[in-house]
Amino acid sequence: MHHVEERARDRLSFLCGGVVVDRRLLPVLTAMEASGDEFMTYKSPLVSRYASKEMSFNFSDRKKFTTWRKLWVYLAKAEKELGLPITDAQVAEMESRVEDVDFAMAAKEERKLRHDVMAHVHTFAYCCPTAAPIIHLGATSCYVGDNTVRWFFESISTSAVPNEIFCLLIPFTQLARVMDRLANFAEKYADLPTLGFTHYQPAQLTTVGKRACLWLQDLTMDMRNLQRARDDLRFRGVKGTTGTQASFLQLFQGDHDKVEELDRMVTEMAGFKKAYLVTGQTYSRKVDIDTLSVLASLGATVHKICTDIRLLANMKEIEEPFEKEQIGSSAMPYKRNPMRAERCCSLSRHLVALLSDPLQTASVQWLERTLDDSANRRISLAESFLTADIVLSTLQNVTEGLVVYPKVIERHIRHELPFMATENIIMAMVKAGGNRQDCHEKIRVLSQQAAAVVKQDGGDNDLLDRVKADPYFTPILDQLDALLDPKTFIGRAPQQVSRFLSEEVYPLLEPFRSKMDIKIELEL
Repeated sequence: MHHVEERARDRLSFLCGGVVVDRRLLPVLTAMEASGDEFMTYKSPLVSRYASKEMSFNFSDRKKFTTWRKLWVYLAKAEKELGLPITDAQVAEMESRVEDVDFAMAAKEERKLRHDVMAHVHTFAYCCPTAAPIIHLGATSCYVGDNTVRWFFESISTSAVPNEIFCLLIPFTQLARVMDRLANFAEKYADLPTLGFTHYQPAQLTTVGKRACLWLQDLTMDMRNLQRARDDLRFRGVKGTTGTQASFLQLFQGDHDKVEELDRMVTEMAGFKKAYLVTGQTYSRKVDIDTLSVLASLGATVHKICTDIRLLANMKEIEEPFEKEQIGSSAMPYKRNPMRAERCCSLSRHLVALLSDPLQTASVQWLERTLDDSANRRISLAESFLTADIVLSTLQNVTEGLVVYPKVIERHIRHELPFMATENIIMAMVKAGGNRQDCHEKIRVLSQQAAAVVKQDGGDNDLLDRVKADPYFTPILDQLDALLDPKTFIGRAPQQVSRFLSEEVYPLLEPFRSKMDIKIELEL
């Protein structure tokens, strides 16, 4: 029990940065240490409830610190090849212990040193006694810190880093699956007429498929933005404490060519084609803005799509999938709430809001670097990718099970179409020999009478019945059905769907065809 209390005291001291705090917390922490109860500590819902295992692993301690070790191996290999007194045995020892991270020792070292990188240098050195003198040789903390973040952001897989799961690769494939499902949906309903809305008021007809193409249009822009962000990524490289490479120039006795070759070799080993030519101690924090702005823009797209779905669900025209035993409301058992779309909207707002962090961080970096970026980036970078992962997987689940109710859509059209058809009726009467102005006045009076029934009496739109009952319109009564065919009001919507899918969507999806079959089933 003594050891349990000691660990609790250490945790309390570590959490509070050595500041004296209310010791009444000690029994609680002691109980936590003794029981190991996972329900005694806060967990981010992003990981505990929503994010995929793959994305969660990307930001795990194991992924992070084994990547640090790989970077130290690359540095040692390159320095050895360029003539520094580093042996094959030292490199081999480091390579053999990359995955053998003593997290407890590293945490203890960090509590003592107050420096996470040096804590892991010491921990790595402990299990690599032969290589200990050359680990992190010439480097600064940002060699592992910034390059690891760049590596996480990269989406390529090279022979140097086989089978790696990189963050931007996951949004790519998930986004492609969402687009694939929506493309199938748009093609299926390309010619199904539905009410269009402007100002959220009924307007001219469109089609269900054409509306889905509006969603797809935004997603294609997001896909291209992701591609641009990926292609623009560079490695920080081997730059030293203030970006001048002075420490490496000293190691190589003033040989500038060897310093440049060291930078190139390590960059290549890490799987990158380019490194930044100029950095301070860190790469420019504007790079984080570029990366996270793409994800925030994606968040705005998903929010718009899911808001539309929620509005259409209210009209009972479209519904997201609803499980057999799913409960919509604890109080109202009949409800079928669009909870997946609501979740997407909720988390998309968080994703958009996270962009303010790198914007502010980049703006307040002093000279070659300040450390007030560190704690913020630990949260904002990981949460942006985790949140993007969640909203895309949830949206994929929604798009795989969207339900359309054509009869409800048809009823809504019938309710509004008579008003929209008045111009067609006037033109038909003129062709039958009528006077345009006389016909317009007749239609105006009848339309207002029908509108009064709808708005004041709560009745159905009876404009057509009034037209049929008026002898004036006898010459065109046999044309009314054709004049009121909804498909004559959708313009070129089906043709636009076909061309958009074939020219813009399907070519973007082609590289992902082998990954399209994976379906998403939400656990929560």
